[in-house]
Amino acid sequence: MTQPRHPKIRVGIGGWTYEPWRGVFYPDDLPQRRELEYASSKLTTIEINGTYYGSQKPESFRRWREETPDDFVFSVKGPRFATNRRVLAEAGSSIERFFASGVTELREKLGPINWQFQATKKFDPADLEAFLKLLPKSQDGVDLRHVLELRNASFMVPDCLDLLRAHGAAVVLTDHETFPNFEESPAAFTYVRLQRASETEPLGYSAKALDDIAERARRWAGDGEVFIYMINGFKPKAPAAAMGLIERL
Repeated sequence: MTQPRHPKIRVGIGGWTYEPWRGVFYPDDLPQRRELEYASSKLTTIEINGTYYGSQKPESFRRWREETPDDFVFSVKGPRFATNRRVLAEAGSSIERFFASGVTELREKLGPINWQFQATKKFDPADLEAFLKLLPKSQDGVDLRHVLELRNASFMVPDCLDLLRAHGAAVVLTDHETFPNFEESPAAFTYVRLQRASETEPLGYSAKALDDIAERARRWAGDGEVFIYMINGFKPKAPAAAMGLIERL
């Protein structure tokens, strides 16, 4: 089993069900029902992304918790129904339904909740603050952490980071070509989604690029936990990129 080389840095992928990973990351003879078990033995975190599109069942969260190692952590994407709206202050009912769906069945394995905004959503200080006030600090006895994936350059202003800092929320750091590339997290943890894996690189990223990411991750870890996800670009290389980074930590 691959264990975290650095106790405060976790590295993984987005989701675990992806046909091109079969026979490349997953062994040919591995039953699909055991893919999460296998992935969690090689990685140290996974971002659950199905929750962005629709509700999951409490028993699903419970099963995922039981199928993974004791020290494994999931992050979870919040529902698009909460963030893909003109007035964020009106997202309360969607947020409540999400947390009532059983996500806290992950218990000690529940990491940050990622609230992804559309690239067309622009910074409105009052509305953003209203949204942040809707995000609960705990649910069912489980402490919650929140991170916002802001995809419009209008958010790259000090006022935005000040609001996030005041509410203990992080911002997604990324290497995406067009999304805002924030340098540091305003929260006591760092959340990174990397999206430039290349088909021509054996590990998706060059050795130097992975070395650089590992160096930055160790620096971020001085301020708290770090979560790094290899999301896409050339997605078939995501598991290899994640494992290559884990080896460097």
